[in-house]
Amino acid sequence: MSTVSNIVPFKSGGHIVETACRSLAVAASGLNALEAQFAERDFAGAFLRLIGLIMNVRGRLIVTGIGKSGIVARKMTATLTSTGTPAIFLHPADAGHGDLGMVTPADLVLMLSHSGESTELGPIIQYCKRFAIPLAAMTAQSNSTIAQAADISILMPPVQEACPNSLAPTTSTTVQMAFGDALAVSLMEMRGFSADDFHKFHPNGRLGAQLVKVRELMASGDDIPKVRGDATLLEATIEMTRGRLGGTAIVDNHERLIGAFTDGDLRRTLTAKQNLTESIGQFMTVTPLSVGPDELASEALRRMHDSSVMLFFVCEDERLIGAVHMHDLLEAGVA
Repeated sequence: MSTVSNIVPFKSGGHIVETACRSLAVAASGLNALEAQFAERDFAGAFLRLIGLIMNVRGRLIVTGIGKSGIVARKMTATLTSTGTPAIFLHPADAGHGDLGMVTPADLVLMLSHSGESTELGPIIQYCKRFAIPLAAMTAQSNSTIAQAADISILMPPVQEACPNSLAPTTSTTVQMAFGDALAVSLMEMRGFSADDFHKFHPNGRLGAQLVKVRELMASGDDIPKVRGDATLLEATIEMTRGRLGGTAIVDNHERLIGAFTDGDLRRTLTAKQNLTESIGQFMTVTPLSVGPDELASEALRRMHDSSVMLFFVCEDERLIGAVHMHDLLEAGVA
């Protein structure tokens, strides 16, 4: 038997879509209100002080919250950690059972509570005061216990919840989440956090693959198929077969790339019944496409598609240092 006391009659599809759009409009109004807060001198000043504290903290940023604010705090922690700010999430329920021991005077505590009166946060506030640990608060109530206890108080704008009963945290948590992202992005810019740094924290999965550089996937050393400019067509063909990359580089005496010979070139040459003892210089492509070792593999793959080629030679300061095949990029998950 259903536990719902009042069963609402089935509404039309159009009505349901209107409800969904209305909730999004309410959420958007909350985000607009948050953006407007940054134009307020006190809010902007508190935000800048928080940025300064986080940048200068010797330990970690401890993010905490209970209920829906706790879920937002977890997400905020994950975003900060992956973008260069050492952060951990502290569950208030566990704090009073030993986990307060992870908080040190070198840390900074950031506490999320929409009402500012979550009793579960009390032990953390007391601990911060006892051991002089800096405390920052994110709350919508300026006169709340948490706001009054904090060294820095970030006051969220008053917003209307999208819930028809104005009870379920909806818009308020959306605003909290957006503020967390704004905080993380601001810290990224302050730290000069680059794509290289991002890759260090995201080595696996599709995201990591998009940040891999050519240097990490290229063949190098003896695995690079190459011959000198005075090699014969036969020698180039043998070297291309040995390399198993579908082509060979042609280099001068200083290892500079001067040409390329691919299996497509070989097919066209054999169709014309050329003498295999002739110089490869007659058959090579004299303007071969190349790529730098520090170029993103995803960009190299895009260039391969645009140029309809399967193989790039890798050059640094005009010298041949590697070769990368499209299959190597695809096998590594680059897309």
